[in-house]
Amino acid sequence: MSAEPRFRDAVRHLPARVWLVSAGILVNRAGNFLPIFIVLYVTVTHHSPWMSGLVLGVAGLGNVLGNAVGGHLADHLGRRWTMTLSGLATAALTACIPLAGPLVVLVVLVGLVGVASQLYRPAAAALLVDGLDHRQRLAAAGVFRFAMNIGAAIGGVVGGVLATVSYEWMFYSNALAALVFAVVTAVFVHDPAAYADAKADADATPQEAGGYRVALADRRLRRFLAMTFVAEAVYIQSSVGLPLHVTASGLTPANFGFLIGLNGLLVLVFELPITAAVSRRRPEYVLAVGNLLTGVGLALTVFAGSMVWLGATVVLWTAGEMLYASMAAAYMGGLAPAHLVGRYQGLYGATITAGNGLGPIIGGVVYAASTNVFWALVAVAGIWSAQLCLPPLRRRSPQPPVEELRPAQEVP
Repeated sequence: MSAEPRFRDAVRHLPARVWLVSAGILVNRAGNFLPIFIVLYVTVTHHSPWMSGLVLGVAGLGNVLGNAVGGHLADHLGRRWTMTLSGLATAALTACIPLAGPLVVLVVLVGLVGVASQLYRPAAAALLVDGLDHRQRLAAAGVFRFAMNIGAAIGGVVGGVLATVSYEWMFYSNALAALVFAVVTAVFVHDPAAYADAKADADATPQEAGGYRVALADRRLRRFLAMTFVAEAVYIQSSVGLPLHVTASGLTPANFGFLIGLNGLLVLVFELPITAAVSRRRPEYVLAVGNLLTGVGLALTVFAGSMVWLGATVVLWTAGEMLYASMAAAYMGGLAPAHLVGRYQGLYGATITAGNGLGPIIGGVVYAASTNVFWALVAVAGIWSAQLCLPPLRRRSPQPPVEELRPAQEVP
């Protein structure tokens, strides 16, 4: 262990493509206003609230499909050109939204933007793992998430200002950010040698290349995806159960905004140091602890009636988020054979968006029926997701070195 490089050294020696993709995603997320403000836009254009839900639902389905298609393209078309295509298509479609007249046109456009805006995701994730070992993948995931979180924070503020001035200019600015992302990837990002070698090997032996069917035959992947869905459905309750509880406790929307701001601040300041601190730990156990803290932390909200105690629960489930997020991305990167990295990442991204989409629906229905059952279900689901992180008891073994955690079938 003493001979292993420190986490900060892994960050310092990351390939240039990691920094370029992270810079591109910062710009992309900073200008990605549509998911945040589309409900308000539909409302101010005199459509009923249920239509806002329809638009969000179509966008969510588009996100799932975009990840699946993007995973296929990332393996066949390449990481660079899949990301470029995603940026160009997103820019063109988003710029058309202010021109949409009938609601059906708007719904179709938003659905297509949902697909196009997610095509890049498996390709970007693949670039962060191609040819890297576990420590480097973890460092790359930490840097990428840091850039993404900064971009999201900037985007919320800038989008609010632009929406106040003009929704049209907000969408045009969104399109411009996507275009900049496309240009950055087309000009500066190149597919790594590891991808080219894996693709050449797959083309030489097409009968072994496989696709999504081969990926889904991997039992470890299926278990990881099940864990991911449950974990994401639990975490998204911070946007469902938490605001409802805040209102029921007699607090204001500003109080909820403060709690979400606390979450964002903690992630920006502490996620990278926490990721560094656990970088030598066995990933399955880190993921399990992270999911346990998230589920239990959110469930304890039911006992919190003041801002002090609510803030304490936010610290708890945010700690779980910070333990889980980068480690999950790095561990996922080690599951895939080199020629199927894009497909594995496509399934991973689709599962995340499915959990984020179905979680609020399930949570809203259960909360309306019984708040106590809702918070109990959050706790149980958090414990379940933690259990899914661990290998079955019959297959557990003493902790191996980190690099031995890579699957045996992975192409070196």
